This record gives sequence, C-alpha cells and structure tokens, in this order.
Amino acid sequence: MQHHVSRRLPYTPDQLFALVGDVMTYPDFVPWITSMRIWNARALGEGVETVDAEAGIGFSFLKERFSSRVRRDTRARRIDVALLSGPFKRLANRWEFFEAEDGGTRVEFDIDFQFKSRLLEALLTANFAHAVDRLMTCFEDRARALYGARGA
Repeated sequence: MQHHVSRRLPYTPDQLFALVGDVMTYPDFVPWITSMRIWNARALGEGVETVDAEAGIGFSFLKERFSSRVRRDTRARRIDVALLSGPFKRLANRWEFFEAEDGGTRVEFDIDFQFKSRLLEALLTANFAHAVDRLMTCFEDRARALYGARGA
C-alpha cells in the first residue's frame, strides 16, 4: 500500500527536518509509539548519517516491534526509512522538506508498506489513510509545541 501526503507548515525546513529526524522523541508525541531504542549511529559523509531504530507500537488489539534504518541527509533535507525487521513484508518512507515560496515549508511524505500477515493487512488497510493523516497531525502539533503557532 502506498500513500502520499503534502502539507504546508509555517516552520523552517531545518526545524521540521530536526523534529522528524529526532526519532527518540517519537514516544513523547505519537500515541501509538510506546517505546524507541536506537543503535548503530554513524556518519556516512558530510551531512548524512544513519541510525537503526526499534519502535514498540501498541494499539488496543496489537502490540508489535519493528526495526528500521533511518537515513538523515541534512543538505537535501530528506529522511529515508527502510525496514530492517518486524511484522512488515515491506516498509519504506521518505520525508522531504522544501522552502515554500510564501514562507514556511512544504512537507512531502511518502510511505509504502505491506504486512506479512494478511489479517493485519486487512485490519489496518481500512484505516490507513486516517492513520497517516493522524501521524501528520502528531508532527504538526509537536512543531507547534516546540516552535510556536507561527514558527520561529
């Protein structure tokens, strides 16, 4: 399943890149992420780094863990996430942050995933668009809490 979201937010690309790239804070503001552990942080070159992260996720009927490799490219203002292990057959997402012509930032978010379990796939696919919109709202609310209603 693939989904694309584009939003314009009143914050700088660097602020939003820092917010999304700070995966350790996700349990603080994304309700279904219950834990986060990182390891294997390394620099790949100027402005490019990766870190491996394991997220615990929990819904009323589901408790799972999955691991991913997070690649942060400061110069391109792009964050790519690739599956390492977990309940997915496939998981990849990309965040990109562009300066908007009228100020602020245009955020582009793409996600592509497939669960290993047909049951999980059936349960979550029906609400997938809503879940992605809710995820974006979590990041918007966090940006507002960190940077104010109109950005810095």
